[in-house]
Amino acid sequence: MIESEFITWNAPDGDNPTRTASQRSLDAVGRKAKQEWLELFSENAVIEDPVGPSFFDAEGKGHHGRDGIASFWDTVIAPVRRFHFTIHDSFANGPNCANVATFSTEMADGSLAETELVSVYRLDEAGRIESMRAYWEVERTLASVRTP
Repeated sequence: MIESEFITWNAPDGDNPTRTASQRSLDAVGRKAKQEWLELFSENAVIEDPVGPSFFDAEGKGHHGRDGIASFWDTVIAPVRRFHFTIHDSFANGPNCANVATFSTEMADGSLAETELVSVYRLDEAGRIESMRAYWEVERTLASVRTP
């Protein structure tokens, strides 16, 4: 497990490059390190977060390439004031890793939300993330929103 104040890792942590890449991705998001986060992804990477249609991706086709992923950051990640990631379980094999997690977010207005999800990462041959697919339900997250 990498050192990060933004991640609580309650899962197996065997040595696997994809698991480590997932940790580096979460840490960069928590630190709001956009450029560092973008460099973790291959040029042709795809992010589907969530998988399927949502208000982040009306057609449900994902965010493609570094430009699409940068736009995802600006639209989805940048407005969040604070993140904390709790990983409950992690399954890694070869260039793949699936993490069972809760993402806790605080928005600019102080509202809080919890997203229960499974995030699946795949690395390319150069060790960069070529795919990140997050399975979660928008309605469940919206139902968790609370104001302080």
